[in-house]
Amino acid sequence: MNDLNLIKGIGPKTSLYLSKLDIYSVNDLINHFPFRYEVLSRSDIFSLKQDDKIVIDGFIDSIPNIFRFRGGKNKMSFRLRTGNAIINVIIFNRGFLKPNLTINREITVIGKWDLVKNTVVASDIIFEGLSDQPRIESIYHTTNGLSRKNLRRYIDEALMLKPQIIDYIPQPIALQHKFIDKIKALNIIHRPSNINDLKKAMIRLKYEELFMFMLKVNILKQRNKSKVEGHAKEIRQDKVDSFIKNLPFELTLDQQTAVHDILKDISSNQAMNRLLQGDVGSGKTVVAVIAIYVMYLNKYQSAMMVPTEILARQHYENIKTLFKDTDINIKLLIGNTSKKEKASIYQGLEEGVIDLVIGTHAVMQDMVAYLNLGLVITDEQHRFGVNQRSSLKSKGSRPDVLYMSATPIPRTYALTIYGDMNISNIKTMPKNRKEIITYLKHPKEIKEVLEAIHKELLLHHQVYVVAPLIEESENSDLENVNKLKRQFELAFGKNYKVGMLHGKMSTAEKGSIMDSFANNEINILISTTVIEVGIDVKNATLMVIFDAKRFGLSTLHQLRGRVGRSDLQSYCILISDKEKERLKIMTETNDGFEISEEDFRLRGQGDLFGVKQSGDMSFKIADLKKDFKILIQAKNDAEIFINNNLIGKYPHIKEVIERSVNLD
Repeated sequence: MNDLNLIKGIGPKTSLYLSKLDIYSVNDLINHFPFRYEVLSRSDIFSLKQDDKIVIDGFIDSIPNIFRFRGGKNKMSFRLRTGNAIINVIIFNRGFLKPNLTINREITVIGKWDLVKNTVVASDIIFEGLSDQPRIESIYHTTNGLSRKNLRRYIDEALMLKPQIIDYIPQPIALQHKFIDKIKALNIIHRPSNINDLKKAMIRLKYEELFMFMLKVNILKQRNKSKVEGHAKEIRQDKVDSFIKNLPFELTLDQQTAVHDILKDISSNQAMNRLLQGDVGSGKTVVAVIAIYVMYLNKYQSAMMVPTEILARQHYENIKTLFKDTDINIKLLIGNTSKKEKASIYQGLEEGVIDLVIGTHAVMQDMVAYLNLGLVITDEQHRFGVNQRSSLKSKGSRPDVLYMSATPIPRTYALTIYGDMNISNIKTMPKNRKEIITYLKHPKEIKEVLEAIHKELLLHHQVYVVAPLIEESENSDLENVNKLKRQFELAFGKNYKVGMLHGKMSTAEKGSIMDSFANNEINILISTTVIEVGIDVKNATLMVIFDAKRFGLSTLHQLRGRVGRSDLQSYCILISDKEKERLKIMTETNDGFEISEEDFRLRGQGDLFGVKQSGDMSFKIADLKKDFKILIQAKNDAEIFINNNLIGKYPHIKEVIERSVNLD
C-alpha cells in the first residue's frame, strides 16, 4: 500500500528518491532505522588536537564562497563566530546549502578540526544551535536528492500518523522479558532523549527481528528433518577420478575430504544439506564443480546463486575453463543479460538442455523453471536471506543443497544458525600459494607505502587500493574514491594507469573496469569494498587499505584475499592511526577461522554508536555477531514457541512465516 502521499512534502519525485531506499509506505519509513547515532555536545576548541572530531555551534559571519571543480564537485567556505573566536568552515559538495547559510544565522557544525589552519572540515551542518545538555542525533542512510533533514522530517510525520503497528513478540514473551511497548520503542529509536531508553528500545526491536528470524530458521530445520528423502545419485567413480586427475592442479587434503563428504551425501537417499566453509582462495569452487559434474553424469541440472554480478561472471569464466573438456552446457544469468538471451536460457532450463546456470538472484525468479534441478549451490550464502535460499530450493524436487562461504563462521555461531546442516571445512591452502605478508602502517608512514606500491609496479605486478570507509553516505564513499584516484594519478599517473571501481557504477562499467584490470591494462585499482568478493586477478600482489580501523576483521581478511591468488609473493598494508591492538592479529595470521573467532569475540558486545556492519540476512536493526546474546535468547524462545504449537494462535505471525517458508 502506497500511503506516503499522506505525508506533507512527499510527491512523485520524493517517492522516487524514497524507493531507492526501499521505502514505499509509511510503515517502511518508520522501519528505516538510523544506522548510527551522534552525541551532540559542544566541543571546547581550545582543548582539541589536530584532526580531532569537533561539534561546535555559532553564528555565520561571512557570505559563503563556492569553488567549483570538474565533474560537478564543489567546495564551500565561510566564517563562523563562536564564543570569542572566529573559525573557518569548509564543506565539500554541499553548495546547495548556500541560500540557507545567511549572515548571523545560528548553526551547528560537525567535522574534523584543523588546528593549524583554524578550520573545521565539516561532514554535516545542522540549522540550529546546541543546548547545554548533550543531544543524541539519529543518522540515516539517504540518497541523492533527499536530504537527511527532510528524511528525518518525513519519519517524524509518519510516527505522528500513528499507523497500525503489528507487534510480532507474543505477549507472554514480552512480559517475561519486560520489553517496552513497540510503538514507544519506535519513537525512541528515531528520537532518543537518553542512552538508557535507547538501549531498551534497541534490545526490544532487535529481539523481535531475531525472534521472527529464528522461527523461520527452526521451521526450515524441522522441514529438512522431515523431508530428508532425496534422490540418490550414482557415483561413477572412474569418471570422477579421471575428471579430478585432469584438473590443472592437485586437490589439497581438505578438498579431498570435502569432496568425499559431498559425494557421500549425493549418493544417499537423504537430500544433502551441507555448508562448505573455506578461507579466501582455498579452493571451494572446484569442490562444487566436482559435485556439478556428478549431477551432469546423472542427467541432473545444477544452479549456482551468488550475491553480485561481478562474482557471477568470475565463477562463470573459471568454471567454463574447468569444464572445457566436457559437453556440459553452462549459461550465465544476471540482471544485465539481454532479454533475448534470458528467454533462450529460460527455455533451455525448462527443456533440460542447460546443465548448469550461474547467476545472481535472477536464477530463482518466478519465470525460471527447471526440468530436473538436482543441485542448488549458494555462494557467500550469508548474504542471502532465508526466503531467498528457500526459493531456489523449491525450484527442484528435493534437490541436494550446498552452501559455500568464504567468511568462516565461529562454531557456536554456525551451530545456532545452521544447526541442521553438515559442515565441511577447507583450511589448507593450495600448494603453490604463499602466505600473504601483512604490515600495519601509520598514515605518517605513507611514503613507505608509496615505495612498496612502486616496487610491485616495477615488477609489472598490480595493486588494489581500498578507499577509507565513510560513515555518512554512499555519496561520501564515492567522493573519497575520486579524491584518492586524483592523488594516485599525481603520484603514479605519468607511468601507470590508475582505475576506479565503486558501487554506483553500472554493471557494464564495473565489468569493463574489471576486464581492463584482469588484462593488466590498469595497474592500480582504487575501489570501495565492492572488491570484497568475486575478483580473481592472479597478477595483483599488493592490497593497500586506508583507514583500516573502520573495517571489521573479517572484512579486512576478505579484502586481503583479493591478492595472493598465484605463486607470486603478495602483501597487504593496513593504514591506521588507531586500534593497532585490534588490527595486530591481521599481521600475525592468514587463518580466516582464527580471525573470524577474534572478530566475533571483539564485536560480540556491540557498539551502540558505531556503524552497523551486519550485511548478514539483510536485517534492519539486528546484527548476528554483535547481538549474539539476544540471538541465543530468541533461538530458545522460538524453539519453545514451535514445540508448543503456538504459531496457530497468532495469525499475524503465521502469515509472515507462511510467506517466507511456505508453512503449509
